[in-house]
Amino acid sequence: MYSAVDHQLMREALAEAQKALYLSNPNPRVGCVIVKEGKVIGRGHTQQVGGPHAEIQALADVQAHGFSAESATVYVTLEPCNHTGRTPPCVDALIKAKPAMVIAAMSDPNPLVAGQGLERLKAAGIEVRCGLLKDEAQALNRGFISRMTRGLPWVRLKIAASLDGKTALPNGQSQWITGPLARADGHHWRAQACAIVTGVGTVKEDDPNLNVREVNTLRQPWRVIVDSKLETPPAAKIFNHLEGAGVMIFCAQLDTADLKQKAKAFQERGIEVIEMSNAQGKVDLPKLFAYLAQEREMNEIHIESGYKLNGSMLRENCVDELLLYYAPFLMGDGIGMANMGLLPNLDQHQDWQIIDQCLFGSDLRLRLIRN
Repeated sequence: MYSAVDHQLMREALAEAQKALYLSNPNPRVGCVIVKEGKVIGRGHTQQVGGPHAEIQALADVQAHGFSAESATVYVTLEPCNHTGRTPPCVDALIKAKPAMVIAAMSDPNPLVAGQGLERLKAAGIEVRCGLLKDEAQALNRGFISRMTRGLPWVRLKIAASLDGKTALPNGQSQWITGPLARADGHHWRAQACAIVTGVGTVKEDDPNLNVREVNTLRQPWRVIVDSKLETPPAAKIFNHLEGAGVMIFCAQLDTADLKQKAKAFQERGIEVIEMSNAQGKVDLPKLFAYLAQEREMNEIHIESGYKLNGSMLRENCVDELLLYYAPFLMGDGIGMANMGLLPNLDQHQDWQIIDQCLFGSDLRLRLIRN
């Protein structure tokens, strides 16, 4: 059904979509390439939220170079949208441009689209195909797909450890286990997330900025602190540069005058404080992630926290992907990767699949997803 040239051109569209990796949230990362008489005449990728989508960018590129998209073939990594959101429907612009064919890598999981965009193109007399390099397109938008199909973000837990699985010395010292190349790669994953989640323990122990520094990005993720008792120090570095990226603190309850006063002081600085308690008087983690997806339109969440919160996230089945960095030394006594508690039987373990492995200097990075 698809030729080698089709595969090559869709890979070029996927390369365009990669340019939106740090840019397009909460919109999906989409790339578009327009081809006529064997020549690429237009390229585009999704811009920042409220800006043009990939197809609109590519059509503008065609026009800017003095070409016409009439009778061309459009390669796009996601079905063109058919609804008015922050921008008009891309389908309308494509129908007006009159290409001969539109080839999409995948259909849009957004219920507002869900095949309707492709059907409108067909009704306008444009030939439509869908499914070319679908797996690659889906991998670019795990978070968007998750939010649309599950009502949850794609949650990635990052841990840096020694070969024997220790993340800190017994006294809590953890800087630095991995080298500069691995740490820079960690910023790549921060940059593509909608929010970076940590716990109050990490804020107290490490006092991180928890922002993106090692890659160029126009957008800083939200910072989210899980803090059941509202113990986050007001002078913590995570509150620096609030104008560039907001901070949310999730606590269990604001049931005393002291806690209410603390919350008010944070809120007066523009820091959001949100009550979200479970039956045990802790922050309700599954509810937190559902809230971030459904109420705040967040696609991907990046977690950098400590032993206790890591364990809670895993025990409560909140994590979709593990991002593990191993440094080539043995620590011996120290703090482990996650407080998982006692495993009653080996057949009750969580099952993970390695999907990628890579060296950064002497450090090994593994990516795993749930089976």
